[in-house]
Amino acid sequence: MEELLTPVSQTYRKSSQNEDLLSISKAPGPTGPAPEPEVGFRGASPEAALQALKSQPSYGTLLSTLKYLQHGLQGKHPFNIQKPSPQSAQIVHVLVTEIVPNYWTVMVDASTGQSKGDVDVLISCLQSLTGINSLLAYIRALLKEARSDSKALKNSQVAFNLSFSLQLLSKLLRGNNVIKHIWNNIYSLDTRTQIRPLRQELVSLLTSGKIISLSAEAEDLCRQADQSSGDAWISNANLYMDWLGYNIVQCARSETSQESLKLCADVSARAMRFGNPELLLRDAEGRTTFELLLSFFPPLEQRKVLNLILKLLLDKYLKTAGDNIGTKASPIIGAASGALGAVIGNGEAWKTHLVSWLTGAYGAGIGENCSIRRVAVAVFAEDRDTMASILEKSLSQFGDRLYIKHASLLQQDAHAQVLLLSAGYVHRLAPIKLTLLLRSSTYLNAISNRISASQTRARFLGMVVGEALSRLVHGKETKLEFKMDEMDTEEARWYKSLVQVSDKIGPLDPLRELATSLKPAHVVKSTKPAVTPARRPTKQPPQSGFIIEEIEDNEEGEEPDLVPYAKPDSDAEDSDDDPTLINRDKPKAPVYIRDLISYFRDTENYDRQKLALTTAPTLIRRKANYGTEVSSHAEELATLLVGLQDKYELDNFDNLRLQGMVAVVVAQPKIMGQWFAKTFFDGDYSLSQRASVLITLGLGGREIAGFEMSEYSSTAQFPSKTLPAKVEKHFLVSPSSSNRLESSASKLKPLPPNALDTLTQSLSQAFLAPLAAEAADAVTGPDALKLSSFTSRLDSQSLSGTGKQNKAKPRTRAIPNTTASVIASSFFFPLTSRFQAAVHSSATRNIGILFQPDLLALYIKTLALLLHAAGPSTLALPQMTAEFWDLLLGLRARHSAVAGELAVTRALLLGLVALLDVNEGDMRSLCERHGREVVDSMEWVSAVFGNTRGGDVAVTSGGNDEGPREGEENEVKMLAAGVLIRLREAVDKYQAVLMGDLIGFT
Repeated sequence: MEELLTPVSQTYRKSSQNEDLLSISKAPGPTGPAPEPEVGFRGASPEAALQALKSQPSYGTLLSTLKYLQHGLQGKHPFNIQKPSPQSAQIVHVLVTEIVPNYWTVMVDASTGQSKGDVDVLISCLQSLTGINSLLAYIRALLKEARSDSKALKNSQVAFNLSFSLQLLSKLLRGNNVIKHIWNNIYSLDTRTQIRPLRQELVSLLTSGKIISLSAEAEDLCRQADQSSGDAWISNANLYMDWLGYNIVQCARSETSQESLKLCADVSARAMRFGNPELLLRDAEGRTTFELLLSFFPPLEQRKVLNLILKLLLDKYLKTAGDNIGTKASPIIGAASGALGAVIGNGEAWKTHLVSWLTGAYGAGIGENCSIRRVAVAVFAEDRDTMASILEKSLSQFGDRLYIKHASLLQQDAHAQVLLLSAGYVHRLAPIKLTLLLRSSTYLNAISNRISASQTRARFLGMVVGEALSRLVHGKETKLEFKMDEMDTEEARWYKSLVQVSDKIGPLDPLRELATSLKPAHVVKSTKPAVTPARRPTKQPPQSGFIIEEIEDNEEGEEPDLVPYAKPDSDAEDSDDDPTLINRDKPKAPVYIRDLISYFRDTENYDRQKLALTTAPTLIRRKANYGTEVSSHAEELATLLVGLQDKYELDNFDNLRLQGMVAVVVAQPKIMGQWFAKTFFDGDYSLSQRASVLITLGLGGREIAGFEMSEYSSTAQFPSKTLPAKVEKHFLVSPSSSNRLESSASKLKPLPPNALDTLTQSLSQAFLAPLAAEAADAVTGPDALKLSSFTSRLDSQSLSGTGKQNKAKPRTRAIPNTTASVIASSFFFPLTSRFQAAVHSSATRNIGILFQPDLLALYIKTLALLLHAAGPSTLALPQMTAEFWDLLLGLRARHSAVAGELAVTRALLLGLVALLDVNEGDMRSLCERHGREVVDSMEWVSAVFGNTRGGDVAVTSGGNDEGPREGEENEVKMLAAGVLIRLREAVDKYQAVLMGDLIGFT
């Protein structure tokens, strides 16, 4: 190989011994010649500036070119880079894609010295709609390149360019006059045909979330590549909404043209969907501007804006006001009425929207406390005609038979409160109108229809409204009195006192004071340096006069029968070679609820997170009935548990978190059941977190009803309350010798992690087992020729399983069924009412989340289990049946919109199974009250049974995926067959009742 390469020539250089290969350069002295200044940009046209930027200019040439472009902004020459044009677009593209990646670091470093405004010159050239769009397009291209090669991200230039672009975007949008500045450049164009598309593009850019999403993704990639993105506040949605609100307020105050106010109205209407509109209520001096701005809102957006403001007032300011406020006037309610009155103003459209919210089918704040309804009604405290209209609409709706039968319970409660509040104002403004209304057929029919209703709650509301209105108009001798025990309860007296409420519109000062008091204090965490533990000196053995001699026994096989001890398990704490690095200061298990909360909040400490998660179920159950620790911190605990993330990948994390939430629900069922139901619909959580909320409600309701128990129930008792086993046996009486019922908790098993699916499966099996036994008896011949029928075997198995075969039923004292009422009022009704309100709301985001197939199926299963847990003896069973059946039939109509999932169909059939099982003992009344629902359900189930393929294969074989689907279809078909048999039996037996011909039938 050496002969293939032949040198052409060789040259040898003689080196001097005094010559150094490397020498230190010296700065020229004061007497040396000064360097010539760099030649800057000397052009006078945008074409020359573009050419100079493309030719890799020096720093001096770059600055002179940018200053030339800045002079155009000041009017020194006709070219303005911030106005949209082909030349400005080319220059902006070169600045973003070539100048910023190569010169950003130099410009930032130079801006801290004598050339302090170098970055500001670049920002002034790019602070336009074209500049922001070009920068976002460049960030999107960089993100696409980074995703294509994520492994080489740290070693590539993409991370640096992303960091530079984020810093530039943050500086471009910083300030309260950015929107005003960009809009002025757009509005100064010549024709409206140029202004209109740019205006729409600006509104879309600010409110579409594009800036937040791209910035957040870029910041995450920069963090992975260990590159600082600077103050990337634009990736924080809350900070971005604050910036947008300040810009809208500043633009609305300084601009008086209608086009500018329309732009601000469009941007703010769309921005309020992000849920941060309280910025517009902070300054009372801008109230006139605020009212003027709201007048330019689009008609379709006014209702959404009103709902957002009502939700804001409720969540931020009225949350602390409870239902039991009586007739006392509250300054918070007056201030909230003043804020809402500023929104309504004198606009008839806004008044119509608020009246519709008060009297609409799905308005009036379903499930919320009465304070928000007091605020809305107090806005019309001086408007006699509007208040009378609210009263008439409310009373007409209150007495409608269809409304009484199909409206949810919480919805009827809210509308009854609006009716009583408006009646009190009308009585004070125009007593004669209320007198004439009570003599009309509307009032008489309303009270009659309420009293004749089958639902207990509907009758209660009718009696309360009748007595309260009659007390205002009639005297003591002629007033209406039902003289029933329900009318002497605390709840009835509170409802009657609503007619005495008189709120006035007040100043906004209480709202400002409450807002400042609710702001969390910014606590600066002190970063303490890690203290290295000192090495312990080795302890010297004591010197004594004795000598200990160690003798080693090396003989093997002397004792063959002796088994040596196993080596002890290695301790993870002592596995480190350096004993100084071992953490001996480990946290102890919390014994108070406030300590448990502090452990959950410390997300940076692995030991605390693990200890809090494992201790929470037992500690919450232990402290449930002792003191007020759990009741005072229940909502805070639930919020932490729902939003808890598995940051450290702990073992059994999901089950422990779920058991903690179930413990909170069991400890405070009346409060936390409603809280979890509200969190499921209104909280900003993922699908898995919402699913955990549903599972918590289902398991908590079953445990309260006594059907299930948790593995932490037995360990949640104080030792001081338990006698020793030797002493306890002398004091406790065996259950057989007493008249008390034997507790079933000892026979229950702990709940597995997938308990909800297991419970629904057992419910369906218990429903189908008698039908299968009857079918088997019918096929195998008459019962007279058999030793035992399948039905008798099933009955004997069920009796032996419950242990009641040979035991006489003990005589027990009747006790009120309070558990069923808690499940109905705190678990079931909040879920059904809020679902109906969410489906008919204007927020499309919630609808999309609720109709996810898996989440919707889990929601229906939860309701079915809660209905089954309430049992057939609950007083609210007719109302629960009506609401659940309407919900199932409504979802049946929407079934095609839920992607036709078999899981949803199976859940709907399970809901019908639970409904028929609970009402099995009173099918006649069920057919009388819900004849249409029975026929509709039978037709739908028959269609499901006919259209479902079904099959005998339930396990995959040979890699084919049809196996599980066929097994699931087979299960759906069996459920449909069982429901169809039950419904046809009811139709055949009570056909005359369903036809309405009761003559001659008993």
